[in-house]
Amino acid sequence: MQTLLKRWTHALLEWLGLTSATGDALDRWAAFVLVVLAAVVFDLLLQLGIVHGVRKLVERTRAKWDDTLFSVPVLRRMCHILSAILLAVVLPVVFEEKSTGRVIVLRFMEAYIVFSVFRFVNALLYAAFHIAAARPAWQNKPIKGLRQTAQGIALLICTILIVSILLDKSPAILLTGLGASAAVLMLIFRDSILGFVSGLQLAANDMLKVGDWISIPKYGADGNVEEVSLTTVKIRNWDNTLVMLPPYLLTTDSFTNWHAMQLSGGRRVMRSVAIDMTSVRFCTPEMLDHYRTIDLIRDYVDQTERRVEEYNAAHGIGSGERRINGLHQTNLGVFRAYLVRYLRNEVPVNKDMTLMVRQLQPTETGLPMQLYFFTDTVVWVDYEGIQSDVFDHVLAVIPEFGLRVFQNPSGEDVASLRNAFFPNAQTPSQTSPQTSPQTSPQTSPQTPPQTPPQTPPQASPQASPQASSQAAPQNAPPLHASRPAAPQRPQAEQPAPEEAKAPASASPE
Repeated sequence: MQTLLKRWTHALLEWLGLTSATGDALDRWAAFVLVVLAAVVFDLLLQLGIVHGVRKLVERTRAKWDDTLFSVPVLRRMCHILSAILLAVVLPVVFEEKSTGRVIVLRFMEAYIVFSVFRFVNALLYAAFHIAAARPAWQNKPIKGLRQTAQGIALLICTILIVSILLDKSPAILLTGLGASAAVLMLIFRDSILGFVSGLQLAANDMLKVGDWISIPKYGADGNVEEVSLTTVKIRNWDNTLVMLPPYLLTTDSFTNWHAMQLSGGRRVMRSVAIDMTSVRFCTPEMLDHYRTIDLIRDYVDQTERRVEEYNAAHGIGSGERRINGLHQTNLGVFRAYLVRYLRNEVPVNKDMTLMVRQLQPTETGLPMQLYFFTDTVVWVDYEGIQSDVFDHVLAVIPEFGLRVFQNPSGEDVASLRNAFFPNAQTPSQTSPQTSPQTSPQTSPQTPPQTPPQTPPQASPQASPQASSQAAPQNAPPLHASRPAAPQRPQAEQPAPEEAKAPASASPE
């Protein structure tokens, strides 16, 4: 083989018009180039023959797993291994034995073979995990982290072998050195190691899958899981923002997985309406007659009233006695019965799940009446629509039962109270910030009041003009009015007649 290669080398040099002045060295490097070119051509022929031939056979089979296992990347990297082996066998022939060039070329070729095998194993692992992910039992399982872990182990082994080949040292020596620096490696690969262990826990306990809706308020995550890798869990929130979390946080902290709710076929509604407790009272006959006009509770009112009458008659309680004695219906109890029947008959609820209307602990904001039921759909938009329709109806029907919804006073309520007690009071927008309510008549606005007082205020003779001038009129003129004419002097400020100055004890004579 070496003689043949030399003969080809000399023929190539003569055809190129080169001399052999450089001796055997030029022949060897020319032969080296020829061998490399021959390996490249051999690799191309392998790809044309093996890749296309195997793909045609695979496509004819009914199974689907072989399409992935014998994919084009896997077959091409297998061809690279054969080409690398050919180079490792042929190239040493070009160089003389025990020469430096031969030693260097052999080491690099061995390292290239290891690298080619690693690439083939990497593609094979990817294909194998892709086949596993397509199976129903592994559907949407977080196996990407396991695949990355296997690929990382293969990369570590490949790196150790290549370094040992290039340094001409045993891999055991390198592993011994790695054991001494294990603490440093643990610090460097901390996230990868924790991610690998967490990925095993997530997969083994079926805690998380791609496509699940999870919420982690502590980290601002609330959306669907898009990817679970060795070091990252990617979550797309409902506002289309992305949250990246390390997998070990999902095993150390708690999170909510809504996938079970989506599979159950019903989503829970648990909301309350605050009832004003002062509006709760016993039902009068007129109220019961009004409730009988409501179709949903007509039977309930009649049956409950018969039970109440039978109980009171058995205990000697007449119908005219105080309602604190015996049994009596209340408007709140009738309202609660109405809500139960309304939910069962008028609302699309899941009848296989819990449905109830209950009272919670009374608070300073009223008596909470809670509606607890499950809708028959888990679609978010439909769920919110059902919930809104239910409470629209509840808020509108509460006054029909003589009840009131508790609500803190608003600005409109305060304004209504002010207008009720002070009908002529002005709003802040009609009051001048420069004019005080105690403005004297001399500093009053320019336009006289539209409704002057009919009777002047009666003041005692001892009342001073200053005191009377400080009394603010109820109907203060607007700020934009013109300046009024000089007001007349009140009678209380005019001098008293002579008869009034006589002592009260004087004789009528």
